[in-house]
Amino acid sequence: MKKLFCVFLSLFVLIFLTTFPAYSSEKEDLLKKIEALTKELEKLKQQVQELQKKDAVVEERVATVEKIAKQAEETKSNFYWLEISGDYRGRLDYLSGKTHSALIFNPDFNPDIPPGPTNVPLIPYSGETVKNEALLTNRLGLNLKANATEDVYVKVRLLMYKVWGHSTEGPVVGFFADRAGVFDGTTGHVPKDNILRVDQVYATWSNIADLPVWFSVGRRPSTKGVPSNLRLNIEKTGTAGVPSLLVDYAFDGLTIGAAPEISGLPGAYVKFCYGKGFDSGFRTSTNSLKDTHMMGIDFVPYDTETLRFEFNVNRGMNIFASPETGGINVGDINWYGTTVIGKIEKLGLGDLNLFLSAAISDTEPNGKTIFGGAFPFDYGLMWDTVEGRKSRTGYAIYLGARYDLTSTGTKIGLEYNRGSKNWITFAPAADDIWTAKLGTRGNVYEAYIIQPLKLKPISKRGSAFFRVGYQYYDFDYTGSNNWIGAPHRISSLTQQSPIAQFFPPLRNAHNLYLTFDVTF
Repeated sequence: MKKLFCVFLSLFVLIFLTTFPAYSSEKEDLLKKIEALTKELEKLKQQVQELQKKDAVVEERVATVEKIAKQAEETKSNFYWLEISGDYRGRLDYLSGKTHSALIFNPDFNPDIPPGPTNVPLIPYSGETVKNEALLTNRLGLNLKANATEDVYVKVRLLMYKVWGHSTEGPVVGFFADRAGVFDGTTGHVPKDNILRVDQVYATWSNIADLPVWFSVGRRPSTKGVPSNLRLNIEKTGTAGVPSLLVDYAFDGLTIGAAPEISGLPGAYVKFCYGKGFDSGFRTSTNSLKDTHMMGIDFVPYDTETLRFEFNVNRGMNIFASPETGGINVGDINWYGTTVIGKIEKLGLGDLNLFLSAAISDTEPNGKTIFGGAFPFDYGLMWDTVEGRKSRTGYAIYLGARYDLTSTGTKIGLEYNRGSKNWITFAPAADDIWTAKLGTRGNVYEAYIIQPLKLKPISKRGSAFFRVGYQYYDFDYTGSNNWIGAPHRISSLTQQSPIAQFFPPLRNAHNLYLTFDVTF
């Protein structure tokens, strides 16, 4: 038994002695692994701490963004009643024209000093070529719409329009009465200086007594109306607009209108318009002037995206001889007009817009003349002492087309208008440099291309486009856009004519223009 015990003890000692080095080696390896795992654990702890810090930063940023978003939403909620938009236009014009020989009033005549060889009221004028090879202009418009109460809102438009390198209207005046200077009604529409002025401000009350009736008062949106908006690439001014062939002037006035829902006559409305063109001031023993009033009825029996009919009757009473000062009242003018605008959708590669506008003007002179016998001749409402006093009826037509390519957004337009010898309109705020083309006594041809930039809009009204165009004026008679004095055929004028002209008469004129427009 002792021998067996000794054998087992010897075997145990032998096994222990033989396995101890391996056990010791495994222990060292295990310790090393534990140490590596400890280091890895420390790294993981550091990474967790860093992630926690980053999460805290992210949470802080998210909280900040949420706070800003909340503030923005609160601001939006606080100003939900206010809409702000605007537009900018940079424009380059190349202008060239030819004048005709005539007897004209001397623009340098000074009646306060004795007449002399150079200080004479009338001068013989020789026809010549006139040019402005690079007329550059900036125009800025800002729009506000404020919803004051239920069914009552106020709209405002501010305009700045100036010539590069000039702070007056000098570079764009000199040949026509509507471009003899900037006056009430053309402020912001004829280039002048860099002052931002109120072009429109009016309040509108709609749904009166829960009926489709509205009332609007203020400085009216009576410029850039249909169908000229197609050429200008702007939306028509809803029921507040006016036809551009009859009126393009910033009036102070009011409108009362109704738009009943009539089966078969979508978009139909009728409105009465009133405007004041001149205030004569206090009536005294030395002031016999009367206020100039303008009234009209605008009837649109049908107005959809593809077809529109419009009829107009306007009357101007106690028409002034000179804007701002009035001078004298020379009589009344009546206008009658109609406009048809159509759209043929998906015609070939795009949509075709067509329009035709026609109008008649009829004068009622009162016999008063502007000089009162200071010259052997004198001028009244569309008459002079050579032609004789009488009522005069004129007409005008305005037609055109614009084809809108669907794929590129390109818009190509052609327009033509003609005014007769005795045509007179009220459009001195038109967007033309030489003179309001729709008041021309003769022919005007125009072609243009509009190319939008296909960029994603950021603002609600965001867009940008280039417009290049060409106008050619062919004048037949004197006095386009001027109701003072009788029209005379330009080709019959000489330096010894029996009647003097207020401006050097243009026979023809060219205008090549390029614009870059941005709306926001």
